[in-house]
Amino acid sequence: MQSETHEVVKRLKWACRRGMLELDVLLEPFVEREYSGLSAKQQADFERLLRCDDPELFAWFMGHEACPDADLAAMVALILERNRP
Repeated sequence: MQSETHEVVKRLKWACRRGMLELDVLLEPFVEREYSGLSAKQQADFERLLRCDDPELFAWFMGHEACPDADLAAMVALILERNRP
């Protein structure tokens, strides 16, 4: 089970490598530190978030637009909260 989780995290870390540095520095550390402790629903929401386009993600994380999906908006808020110094 642990090697399966390791492989999932490895795959997700690759998916977190985006075209924008601002997204990379939010997403990749979140996967490394937090993903394994998320509930199954939160993990699914995070994986769904990674399928969104970079401009959408950037707008949501920078607060320029509100995410129209409540579950994804909650994940954005969680990522921002967990990445605060």
